[in-house]
Amino acid sequence: MNFNFELILFYATLVCGVIVLLDVIFWAKNRSITHKKMPMIIDYARSFFPVLLIVFLIRSFLYEPFRIPTGSLKPTLNVGDFIVVNKFDYGVRLPVLHKKIFKVSEPKRGDIFVFRWPPNPSVDFIKRVVGVPGDHISYIDKVLYINGEKIPQSFIKNTTDEDETGHSWTVELKLENLLGIEHEIYQTPSRIDTDFRDLVVPKGMYFAMGDNRDDSADSRFWGFVPEENIVGKASMVWMSWNSDDHSIRWDRIGRKIH
Repeated sequence: MNFNFELILFYATLVCGVIVLLDVIFWAKNRSITHKKMPMIIDYARSFFPVLLIVFLIRSFLYEPFRIPTGSLKPTLNVGDFIVVNKFDYGVRLPVLHKKIFKVSEPKRGDIFVFRWPPNPSVDFIKRVVGVPGDHISYIDKVLYINGEKIPQSFIKNTTDEDETGHSWTVELKLENLLGIEHEIYQTPSRIDTDFRDLVVPKGMYFAMGDNRDDSADSRFWGFVPEENIVGKASMVWMSWNSDDHSIRWDRIGRKIH
């Protein structure tokens, strides 16, 4: 079950705000005359409303925290990374309704962005932007082609990847140059990809892929990301928790995401 924290926070802020407003208009003056004790519900509402309002505004318009639940963006992001998502870079949107009211910029190739998963918008996904509107995308023998240009990959070394059960397998660590944006990727030689050729990204859509190329459910399987589904741009790792040995990955804290 997916909890809509944004909606819960909105209603909590709204209810507390209404109680505080009613108290200021109708009840507080009468209490000062009769010297009655402030009811507990009003006391709680007055205490929580400023905090809830500040959190709601920051989370809705500036920054929102997310936790990485899967390894689809390895080696860039690990399972257990807690990241900060910049919600202002791609434009200001109304909370809950998600309608853009102020344009700032658009996602660029190489950005890592969070979005509401098109097949089920109640679920948040995070991937790398590979194709922007108008791009011609091909994926042949595990190599990307954008607008006819082959995207270079440089082999770094063989390493291992593993899932949540502890099962591991050999992967190739490579450096990919995505039209000027260099980043590392994983590829699994033992897994066969489904190639596609000359896929055109429609207007208002984006093609997204995980850096863990053979272990990522992305636009290759469920289609494009609509612009209205975008939540924000991943900017920094603020905490990283290794659930295997229950420890903090101190070396990842403060790492910029690119």
